[in-house]
Amino acid sequence: MAMCMGPAGIITERRHASCRLPGVLLAGLILGTGPSVFGQDSLRTELSGYAEVYFGYDLGGPVDNERPDFLYNHKRHNEVAINLAYIKARLHQGRVRANVALMAGTYAQYNLAAEPGALQHVMEANVGVKLGGGEEWWVDAGIMPSHIGFESAAGDDCWSLTRSLWAENTPYYEVGARLAYKPSERAAFSVLYLNGWQRIQRQAGNSAPAFGTQLDLTTASGARFNWSTFIGRDTPDSVGLWRFYNNVYTIFDGDTTGLTLGFDLGLQQRKGGGLDGWFGPVVLVRQRLAEASWAVGRVEFFNDEAMVIMGTDRPVMSASLGWDRQVAAGIRFRVEGRWIGNERTIFTDGDGDAARDNWAFTTALCARF
Repeated sequence: MAMCMGPAGIITERRHASCRLPGVLLAGLILGTGPSVFGQDSLRTELSGYAEVYFGYDLGGPVDNERPDFLYNHKRHNEVAINLAYIKARLHQGRVRANVALMAGTYAQYNLAAEPGALQHVMEANVGVKLGGGEEWWVDAGIMPSHIGFESAAGDDCWSLTRSLWAENTPYYEVGARLAYKPSERAAFSVLYLNGWQRIQRQAGNSAPAFGTQLDLTTASGARFNWSTFIGRDTPDSVGLWRFYNNVYTIFDGDTTGLTLGFDLGLQQRKGGGLDGWFGPVVLVRQRLAEASWAVGRVEFFNDEAMVIMGTDRPVMSASLGWDRQVAAGIRFRVEGRWIGNERTIFTDGDGDAARDNWAFTTALCARF
């Protein structure tokens, strides 16, 4: 599940993106550089950066120093590591905008392991053109943050230090083209043409396109509702199993207390006929303790009986409790304890024996500039 709880607006198995922008759009940007595209506006540029250093300790003591297979952020055990560090350039002139971001860290190492080497360090690379004279319609194409979910790769944007089970097992990024319509500050809608389920480079043997939608609404009181969908295949043409995914969440974020409610439902065609499904809810509560500190609690449930996404046929449950403190402008210190459980003995304990429970402690320092 992927976007974090930032301001309302359209853009968040996650480990895959052809980075070819549609030819028509590129031609319009390169050749159509007259006043109709760029206008007389001056070029505005913005350079920003982010770094998150963490230390994680898994009480199961994994010998390979890696957290469970279905987690892709804060993956390393018993070592100081960088989860994500990036530098980003944002450009805007007239009716054209662009974003380029390069990254490093264990997020990139594990989430983009299936991508070609050079592309594993590209977080964003996209270009957009505004349609018409207003601000309502935009077309963007390239490598973009995923439209699914309320969490993203940058932990500082998210309420909890670690990502939810649903965020870890849906796309963090996507490649394709997006048509976005925003008639007001409280409503936005997008349709997307995509290379696949978190893939920069299209899957070998898969010629089918993928599609997505996103509806994002904010009430006058500030409550936010989002519904995102995905339709496509994450299998070769010879297998040809279509996937249908729905992500729904709502966010109530007050001055002292915040609540996020999310629900995901995935369906995929089964060989021989029928559908396999996976589903589950996630709940987060955030409470301000002082001017610069918060407590965050999360509970979640992930049921994938057919093992389409998760490597166990029994429900995976998780609960976490964290504390954050803003120690300076742009710098946040975070700690979190997390339990993950399953009816099967899919984990190991401190003695190396099979276990049904996994306990871990993580601390992180996030910095923005």
